[in-house]
Amino acid sequence: MDALALEATTGKKTSNGAAVPAPLPGPAPVKRKPAKKAKKAVVFFEVEILDAKTKDKLCFLDKVEPNATIGEIKSMFHKSHPQWYPARQSIRLDPKGKSLKDEDVLQHLPVGTTATFYFRDLGAQISWVTVFLTEYTGPLVIYLMFYFRVPFIYAPKYDFTTSKHWVVHLACMCHSFHYVKRLLETLFVHRFSHGTMPLRNIFKNCTYYWGFAAWMAYYINHPLYTPPIYGEQQIRLALIVFLFCQIGNFSIHIALRNLRPPGSKTRKIPYPTKNPFTWIFLLVSCPNYTYELGSWLGFTLMTQCLPVAFFTLVGFIQMTVWAKGKHRSYLKEFRDYPPLRSPILPFVL
Repeated sequence: MDALALEATTGKKTSNGAAVPAPLPGPAPVKRKPAKKAKKAVVFFEVEILDAKTKDKLCFLDKVEPNATIGEIKSMFHKSHPQWYPARQSIRLDPKGKSLKDEDVLQHLPVGTTATFYFRDLGAQISWVTVFLTEYTGPLVIYLMFYFRVPFIYAPKYDFTTSKHWVVHLACMCHSFHYVKRLLETLFVHRFSHGTMPLRNIFKNCTYYWGFAAWMAYYINHPLYTPPIYGEQQIRLALIVFLFCQIGNFSIHIALRNLRPPGSKTRKIPYPTKNPFTWIFLLVSCPNYTYELGSWLGFTLMTQCLPVAFFTLVGFIQMTVWAKGKHRSYLKEFRDYPPLRSPILPFVL
């Protein structure tokens, strides 16, 4: 047994009795590392920005990454021209074309690796929140000045007197409620797709809102004001219309707010929710304007005042322009947009 074991360890013997040594174990095979994947070469862009009016070169940006957004390009341009902060810039593909969105990506635009953009100065900017707070606070304060009949508005004998008609007090409450609601919505509800607007617009907007508020308030709170011709029935019907449309307007603003996550600019098709006031979305693209129109029609019926009717008419014309523009953008952006909807008035307009 020992001999067999020794033979097994020393190897086999040849025919002449010589032992053949057992083969020694070879080195372990070396594992080859997987070849690294070659990285794709990044093609950088060259961006030149020209003045849209004079065609003069304002800036040249070298080695711009292809996934850079227009917003990032604006920030780069701002570094070389500090007087034009990003909100003030309009970057376009054509001198007379539309402004590109901040979220547009460079490589997805119809440009080559040497991209040419055109710049237009939008002028000094101001935040939408500031504009809304200013233009809505004015009518609230101005109307109350006429309601309390502060001096230098009416004859001295009427200073700080009150009207004997209860509809005047009701109108003041409705008007104040409307603008307090707007202020609160500006602070806590609205989410703006654009952060700023031209500073000059605040003067135009304030002239419109403040001027009409003073005109309406002067006649509604005038000592010689006469109540509506049909009396309490007309006033109560008008109040129902006003409150119904105010609730509807607020419901639409909440529904639109919930469509857009905080801090984003995503757009979605608005659809009716469980709230019955939103079911008008089945027929109208901008029901917030529809309800706004209804509110002022109710206020016109309540006060039976010509300046209020004129303000309602002008507001309707302006809201129709906005609604048509938004309706067109919905149709252009969403192929599956409901075809039954009208911009502001069902089946009419």
